[in-house]
Amino acid sequence: MTELSPPQQTSAAGPEPVPVPVPRSGLHRGAGVGAVLLPSAGLLVALGGWWLLTSVLEMVHPVVLPPPGAVLSAFTAAPARFLEHTGDTTVETLVGFVLSTACGVLIGLSLAGSPLLERMFTPLLVAVNAVPKIALGPLLVGALGWGQKPVLTMVFLLCFFPIVLSTATGLTSTPADLAELARSLNASRWQAFRKVRLPAALPQIFVGLKVAMPLAAIGAVIGEFQAGESGLGYLIVQAGGVGDTATAWAAIILIGLMSILLYFALVLMERFALPWVRETTSRG
Repeated sequence: MTELSPPQQTSAAGPEPVPVPVPRSGLHRGAGVGAVLLPSAGLLVALGGWWLLTSVLEMVHPVVLPPPGAVLSAFTAAPARFLEHTGDTTVETLVGFVLSTACGVLIGLSLAGSPLLERMFTPLLVAVNAVPKIALGPLLVGALGWGQKPVLTMVFLLCFFPIVLSTATGLTSTPADLAELARSLNASRWQAFRKVRLPAALPQIFVGLKVAMPLAAIGAVIGEFQAGESGLGYLIVQAGGVGDTATAWAAIILIGLMSILLYFALVLMERFALPWVRETTSRG
């Protein structure tokens, strides 16, 4: 007599469904749409609140904060003038930022490579960073005169410290497993730096760059307040001196827009330069 095997247990609901992975392109498209719509919605909310406070409720005097229509009229009355000053401020911001990046990365490399230099000069760098930069404006004018030199110096002083700090921190916090791997492969010091330490430090360095970029714009405007012969800061001083607050606020808004564009250009550069970061990290 043949032995019968027990029947296989089957689920009444049938086989379990196999999860279908969501295409990454769909996720990227959704993130891209959100990256455009959400900031636009925030801008509309801010404009609506501005209009409500100044035009409907009249809670703020027009001398302090003009209505949006007055600011727009000031811009449309002389757009070429505003764009010319915006171009000058943008150039000063970028040139000062590049100089700060070059010097900040070199100083950070020196501090990361030599504990002796780090102990010697870190307190001095902290002290220089703690000095209110606006207090140095008259001294810069007396030493460098009027024009772009004191403006660029102000940009440099304001934004080089975050770059130094992020570079030194990134280069001294290499993951232990990567450092051990380089040693096990008998990599030279230069090979370990180029293949392991620098790539591992680049995300941290870009954090410092993203902190420094808005500071560069602030430094350019402060420098133009003190010693500028053109630029949006110079325009704000000139307009404020004659009570033209609509023109001054139009220049302030252009400073904000310029800073936003420069910041997200840097974010885009980071995505192209460090493609592996988004693949190996998650916001949860």
